Amino acid sequence: MSLLSNTWFAERLGDHGIHSEYLEDHHPAHMPCLEIRRLDWAHAAEEAKRLGMRLVAIWAAEAGKHDVKAGKRRALYTYMALAHPEHRHALLRTELRGDNPQIHSISQHYIAAYRMERTMQDMFDIDVMDTPDNRPWLKHEHWPESAYGLLHTFDSKTPLQSDPERLDVDYDYVPCDSECAYEISVGPVHAGIIEPGHFRFHAVGEKILNMEERLGYVHKGIERAMKGRTASDGLKLAARVSGDATVGHAWSFAQACEYAADINIPARASYIRGVLCERERIANHIGDIGAICNDAAFAFMHGQCARLREDMARLHKEAFGHRLLMDSLVIGGVAHDIDDATCQKIMQQTLDIAEEVERLRDIYADTASIQQRVIGAGIVSIEDAKDIGLLGFVGRASGHYPDERIEEAYAPYDALNITIPTGKLGGVSTRVWVRFEEIANASRIIIQLLEQLPKGNIQTPWTAPEAGMSGFASIESWRGEIAAWVRFGVDEKIDRYFVRDPSAINWLGLELAVRTVPVPDFPLVNKSFNCSYAGNDL
Repeated sequence: MSLLSNTWFAERLGDHGIHSEYLEDHHPAHMPCLEIRRLDWAHAAEEAKRLGMRLVAIWAAEAGKHDVKAGKRRALYTYMALAHPEHRHALLRTELRGDNPQIHSISQHYIAAYRMERTMQDMFDIDVMDTPDNRPWLKHEHWPESAYGLLHTFDSKTPLQSDPERLDVDYDYVPCDSECAYEISVGPVHAGIIEPGHFRFHAVGEKILNMEERLGYVHKGIERAMKGRTASDGLKLAARVSGDATVGHAWSFAQACEYAADINIPARASYIRGVLCERERIANHIGDIGAICNDAAFAFMHGQCARLREDMARLHKEAFGHRLLMDSLVIGGVAHDIDDATCQKIMQQTLDIAEEVERLRDIYADTASIQQRVIGAGIVSIEDAKDIGLLGFVGRASGHYPDERIEEAYAPYDALNITIPTGKLGGVSTRVWVRFEEIANASRIIIQLLEQLPKGNIQTPWTAPEAGMSGFASIESWRGEIAAWVRFGVDEKIDRYFVRDPSAINWLGLELAVRTVPVPDFPLVNKSFNCSYAGNDL
């Protein structure tokens, strides 16, 4: 990475009077972390937006125990991760006042920031000023008012006692005052086995006017639970943030740890990681295509896709020890090598499934009943997709095309020519089309990776970095970009972990996509997004 790319954002901030300093306790070198003044926080976000940078995430973290001087209050920081298609990622950090932690909202520049800001309020007691929405997000009514789960003063071992006064307070949903409209409450408990989430609809007749989400029902305290773990133990937890994206989450966590320790993994290990991630992409896209068709009563497609996904799961179990590829990565590499026989099995199955998916694609395209349901349904415009920053196949269906395999160009993708589907119509049919295209592209990537698989080791010896070192990584999972930040503390243990699943951003797109859609089509549109509850409700 050139010096220009390393200093580009700092220079642009300086041009607008925003002084920044490089933090030396952050890796990798190509992804600078800059400290700015608290009063410049919103101004920096405004300048980043003007420069065409997209928001990756914002989060908060207290200073590590090793940084606290005797008798002093722990410093509290907020972080902002940004990405540019030509200059890769940059991070900003600012310190808040300990006695009254306040920060200006950046949601007027980046819409997706406002739920992340609400999370900082819930977990750190940070006052986000000028926010358009200061309602609790993860902190539901059963939480005591004084409980802030990510502050070091929070006792995570003592069960929370509900505050009766909070239990009597209803969540302040957006009201519907029209005499012609009515409300429909769906969830949080749903039929089937999906996780809980509440959807509040305003409708006239069968047409949806507005839909508001309330999530957080499966908040598990993952970021808190990561504190005090070794990197190896933490990797097992990271792989279970959202079970259908276990490779993506494991890879982002492992790479953040590897960056923090400033180590490189063997080329063979990076190629195997690529194979695993692309296999996960194909399996989930096949499952989604079948599920979308099933919601439109096209059961044949559902059955065929379920069969193909089962075939993949069985080979995953045989080759890597787990049907969903759990624990297939280790810090410094991968857990399983691929011998020649296994390599041939994976290549042959990949070719066979890609060919069969193309035949199913023709059947899908020629079936009028399914096309009538998906064409024109659940549209998110190009302008809205870019304003929100929609990720993965959802963004690519609506004209927004970030892909970390290209933007961040991490191994092994830095040696490949990655093709991105470029949809523009933004509806259910386009999201299905993108999935078909990504299956074909991922199949070609797998074949290329296996044909060029380097010889050598599959693991680099792991030594935890010194206390205070942190690393940030972003991986293009099957849903889109997963971003993870890890900071190490004393005794080689993790001191702070932050992760942003793509669903945390894409859920916002679903609220727009269902406007003007008939109520019975909501499940179809919802499935075309397939956002993760678990990935959002950390």
